[in-house]
Amino acid sequence: MMTNANPTQNIANQLPAANGLAIVRVTVGAMLVWVFFENLGKGLYTPAGYAGLINYYIKASHSPAAWKAVMGLAASHAAMAAPMQAVTEISLGILLVVGLLTRPAAFVAFLYLASLWVSEWGTAWIWELLVPVLASLGLAVGRAGRAWGVDALLARRWPGSSWW
Repeated sequence: MMTNANPTQNIANQLPAANGLAIVRVTVGAMLVWVFFENLGKGLYTPAGYAGLINYYIKASHSPAAWKAVMGLAASHAAMAAPMQAVTEISLGILLVVGLLTRPAAFVAFLYLASLWVSEWGTAWIWELLVPVLASLGLAVGRAGRAWGVDALLARRWPGSSWW
């Protein structure tokens, strides 16, 4: 077993992985930007549109009762929750596409998409959101902004930071 590998070799071996993570990062970010504009066009960021969708999930999904209570709280405060969801989706999408603050953005995307995945249990194909959920977690763990992103520039200046 060889333990004293050349540092230059290690960097060269990491480039394909970093490029692969960047592709996934841009894809998940583009998906969130697309969903923002799709939901905007459907009127889902209005209080009535948002509450209607959430109430559908409450009635039709197989989510746990405790989660349905959380969704009910969001639906009853749709005037505040709908714009918050809009800002979350577009912000996470843009941050991931440009590769800025990728680790925290990807982790928040993981939590957000996981909550949406649980909300949709029984109403959609189980893998529909599970793949982007786990991809987002991988992006947070893998420091996906270090290739093709603003985080790569920031990492050169502050290499020890765990933000990128």
